[in-house]
Amino acid sequence: MEKILILNGSPRAPKSNSKLYAGLFSDYCPRPTDYAAITRNNHLELCAQMEKYTDVLLVFPLYADALPVGLLNFLKSLEKHPPRKKPVISVLINCGFLEAHQNDIAIRMLRLFCRNNGYETGSVLKLGSGEAILQTPFRYVAKRSIRKLAKAVASGRHQDFSATMPLTRKLFLWASTVYWTNYGKKFGITKQEMQRMDIESPDNR
Repeated sequence: MEKILILNGSPRAPKSNSKLYAGLFSDYCPRPTDYAAITRNNHLELCAQMEKYTDVLLVFPLYADALPVGLLNFLKSLEKHPPRKKPVISVLINCGFLEAHQNDIAIRMLRLFCRNNGYETGSVLKLGSGEAILQTPFRYVAKRSIRKLAKAVASGRHQDFSATMPLTRKLFLWASTVYWTNYGKKFGITKQEMQRMDIESPDNR
């Protein structure tokens, strides 16, 4: 039976939102799925494993408008050690911005990789407000979109999807400020400390 391999490219994969999204995809997908996190030491293992699957879903967060460095390093390994049978590569990316289109550059990077290395690009889901959405009443937005993605990947009728919280920018900024301020309090960090621009100065190392 055709199977899907879900690869988590988050730098904090064991405790990441990407792992939660991967779990939802697996729950909604009508085809069998396997899950693995990309680490520094399992690149070659995953490259070889990919040939057993018809589809691979990359799940990861946006980092500095691009791909996480761990995922970039894995793609370098994949370029040098491609599977004999190349699967279709789909993507589920999330960012902390409200606008889902903030993920566009990272998607273009992956499409370029696929085109240059002979992989078919499958479906894409771009999630905005991804860091917090599952902890809000708007979690249904993410779940509904992931369900659509799972159906598209499983059927082979690939589509691009995007979703975010149905909030104005002003309201999102207020809500995110409250969220991060309260998060900082858990670790004894004040709002003023989080707003400092000199965190990389010698006095703060």
